[in-house]
Amino acid sequence: MMQPAKTEVARTLRGYRAWERAMLAHPGDRSARAAFEDCGYTLCVLMGKRCAREAADAAEQYLRAAADGRLRDRRGAGRRSGVARLSVTSSLPRLPAET
Repeated sequence: MMQPAKTEVARTLRGYRAWERAMLAHPGDRSARAAFEDCGYTLCVLMGKRCAREAADAAEQYLRAAADGRLRDRRGAGRRSGVARLSVTSSLPRLPAET
């Protein structure tokens, strides 16, 4: 099954949340409601859901899973290549200067 582009899902979800806040702040604003419903419909199409609320939840899960996968890839990169990571702290004693 083809997956939607993560950037498109993230952009549409941000728009959906922004229009949701605008609609809740101004319930009589028809243009805010129309834009909110348009973003909801787009999320439904992207995520394959019939309800905008379910589509928003699915989009958040999809983006979270993608972020978790990238994090796992970054953590495992040093271990797979055998590269040791060292850190320097200020509590180490100073070596005497050579004369």
